Amino acid sequence: MTLTILATIVLLALAFDYINGFHDTANAIATVVSTGVLTARDAIIMAAILNFSGALIGVEVATTIAKGIADSSQIVPSVVIAALVSAIAWNLITWYFGIPSSSSHALVGGLAGAVLAHGGPSVLHTEKLKEVATFLIVSPILGFAIAMVLIISILWVVRHQPGHRVNKAFRKLQLVSAAAMAFTHGTNDAQKSMGIIALALIIAGKLTAVGAQVPVPLWVKLACATAMAMGTAAGGWKIIRTMGAKIVKLRPIHGFAAETAAAIVLFTTAHFGIPVSTTHVISGAIMGVGASMNASMVRWGIAGNIVVAWVLTIPCSMAIAALTLKVISH
Repeated sequence: MTLTILATIVLLALAFDYINGFHDTANAIATVVSTGVLTARDAIIMAAILNFSGALIGVEVATTIAKGIADSSQIVPSVVIAALVSAIAWNLITWYFGIPSSSSHALVGGLAGAVLAHGGPSVLHTEKLKEVATFLIVSPILGFAIAMVLIISILWVVRHQPGHRVNKAFRKLQLVSAAAMAFTHGTNDAQKSMGIIALALIIAGKLTAVGAQVPVPLWVKLACATAMAMGTAAGGWKIIRTMGAKIVKLRPIHGFAAETAAAIVLFTTAHFGIPVSTTHVISGAIMGVGASMNASMVRWGIAGNIVVAWVLTIPCSMAIAALTLKVISH
């Protein structure tokens, strides 16, 4: 691999990271903005700082992306480029239409599609891919269930407290839950770009896996953390509106429950190196909170659009990656 091609992959990965930042800003801040606890400007600044911090913690997810999905010895640079182009394209398409889709689904789908088009199914690590695919599906369901249990438990605990006192307390507590959500977004999502760059470095012979983990260089961590933070600072207003107000109207107590549930799922999956969709985890949590209040209050049409994007992301990103690889090869 030439230095020019390696630099191209690094720049594309950072571009994906940046787009991921503004595409998924809503994940961390939509609820805290919609409940009026923070202004959009203050929430974005907080999210950018915590996205950067979270991105520097751990390499488990990066290891999964770099060596868990496919046999790196059978991957060529054009496969990585096609995967990144596909993920970026799908993120921009869904962002344009204000649909909260998954950057994780897009990247995993793009990488799987490009690998299949280049080397066939034998190059994929099928068992690990099944595990990743399973958690991409299960994680939003966990977010839904945990959020529902959490909000019901909280409402039972505060049932005898005056409403104004509860609202005041949870306006403060939601700052903590929003911060946790922003931190875990950085931990989970920035590591995906780190993993792609690490994969390119392995292909180029400039990085070697040590045992079960990939030793991601510090410059890669800092570059990805910075790109994620800059993207977050740019905001993603269309998706913020969808996540924060169009699914269900939230109060601080509901926002706290949704963000806490999502953060629990994301902390856990990141610890075990499982790349999941931050978007769909928090979407599931918001729907869980809404359904526990009154199922009729949830705008299920908007929720349905999110589910459709959820279903379509992997096959569409696989197809775009395969087509991109074909164009690059010619």
